[in-house]
Amino acid sequence: MAFDPRTLKYDANGLIPAIAQDAGSGEVLMMAWMSAESVAETLATGQVTYWSRSRQELWRKGETSGHRQRLVELRVDCDRDCLLMQVEQEGPACHTNRRSCFYTTVDDGGETVVMEPMV
Repeated sequence: MAFDPRTLKYDANGLIPAIAQDAGSGEVLMMAWMSAESVAETLATGQVTYWSRSRQELWRKGETSGHRQRLVELRVDCDRDCLLMQVEQEGPACHTNRRSCFYTTVDDGGETVVMEPMV
């Protein structure tokens, strides 16, 4: 059965949340937004492409930084309103130069940074 990105459930802005997970380790790297166009481009090229809400344009991950994500597998959740992408990540996934955007833990009402930037 052919996959059609238009069959996904997008929000009022035409976007769907997409979680990027390292295909080898299972580590959650980041969450970003995708449009039907960015999903289609990602599937066509294998290069993960998101939708930049701040710039209102396609955002090809790593286009300027070189920290690209190559799609290994795309999964759709049961409600068809969230995506999980297994990716091969080149360099850090986070704009703070960390491997993952999820580098802060919250406990007892406080926050602790548990991952330092990559060198």
